[in-house]
Amino acid sequence: MPLWTGRFKKALDKKTNDFNSSIPFDCRMASQDIKGSIAHAAMLGKCNIIDISESEKIVAALKQIAQELENDELSIDMTAEDIHTFVEGELTKRIGDSGKRLHTARSRNDQVALDLRLYLLDECDKLENSIKAFISVIIKKAKENYDAVMPGYTHLQRAQPVTLGHHFLAYANMLLRDLDRLFDCKKRMAVSPLGSGALAGTTYPLDREYTAKLLGLSGVSSNSLDGVSDRDYVLELLSTLSIVMVHLSRFAEEIIMWCSWEFKFVELDDAFSTGSSIMPQKKNPDIAELVRGKSGRVFGDLMTLLTVMKGIPLAYNKDMQEDKEAVFDAVDTVLMCVETFAPMLETATFIRQNMRNAAAKGFINATDCADYLVYKGLPFRDAYKAVGGLVAICIDKGLTLETLPLEEYKAVCELFDEGIYEAIDLDNCVRKRTVKGGPSPKCVLEEIEEIEKKLDI
Repeated sequence: MPLWTGRFKKALDKKTNDFNSSIPFDCRMASQDIKGSIAHAAMLGKCNIIDISESEKIVAALKQIAQELENDELSIDMTAEDIHTFVEGELTKRIGDSGKRLHTARSRNDQVALDLRLYLLDECDKLENSIKAFISVIIKKAKENYDAVMPGYTHLQRAQPVTLGHHFLAYANMLLRDLDRLFDCKKRMAVSPLGSGALAGTTYPLDREYTAKLLGLSGVSSNSLDGVSDRDYVLELLSTLSIVMVHLSRFAEEIIMWCSWEFKFVELDDAFSTGSSIMPQKKNPDIAELVRGKSGRVFGDLMTLLTVMKGIPLAYNKDMQEDKEAVFDAVDTVLMCVETFAPMLETATFIRQNMRNAAAKGFINATDCADYLVYKGLPFRDAYKAVGGLVAICIDKGLTLETLPLEEYKAVCELFDEGIYEAIDLDNCVRKRTVKGGPSPKCVLEEIEEIEKKLDI
């Protein structure tokens, strides 16, 4: 039975009841709802707002309900209005009038705000662990390929030589920043709104800090209106998850391209590929494509809640019930994508020779050729122009900088000598890029060590 029936003379219309009900999705917060209620009941007893014996009775019954739910000995009644109604109803059924005292000095408004904070804190821990595990896979692949030369791209055009290990670590760094953002989210999430009531606090002498301490939270909300009416911590998490999906989608896009015969830099394991119903030769990177596609879903979840929240006056409004499905979907989607991407990458075979062959084309050592002249004393802009002319000659004659005769070099600039061929050797080009953060094998190994220290692995 709804908690608000006293003022009403008619039962809620069936379709309206289904429309109003949130238990189909907020039932996943059962554990957090009970945890919050246990802390609230303990505080009520401590502050002599209810008799200590009733407080203890409530706590014991709530713990029993939690245990039965965890062991699948108790099923949630999906006809209840929400998870709060179910828990309170089950409690009252077991201990009678004592159960009715639990809601003293509490509203569903501050109760649901607390439940959602507690739930998302737990989910953030799962997300952090999954992302750390994914970074570990990336590091493993970077170690295996720390010296594998490949073309680096700008505008999807071959640009300069890098190593595959260096390429992988770019994504490791993106995900490390995502972990930082999750950590920051948790700082603002770990605040207790209990005591805010419906919007205006309560006349009962609560010890809000005690409740927060029992729940492992860092403090309490400073304003009762704000405590129940804002969901910026959810928006912040959704924003962070959207950025995670941007990074996953970019990585997935490269895997998809690299799987194509036009690149053929990688071969995905059969366990992470699918075929065609009509073309027997096909091996499709469907898992990577799904990750790329699901990014739009998470972005949509963020836009959903931004749109819900933008026009809501203080304090609580029923619109805010829409926060849960959006953030639950985003969390589930990101976890699924990360936990699928990691084994797909770990089992993939990267074809070093194809990457090396691609690096040998496209004049990606042209900058090194210009730098050679700079070391000889020529201003960079003059060197740049000279090498541009050499590239044009190579294109006309079907040659590369490595195969262009020395006399052609000298015809453009007398500073060239036999040393140019060593300077533009791809391995040397990569090896010499030793500035911190560069793609040389030495730098890649140093960066891996730094990341492992950050992750304590």
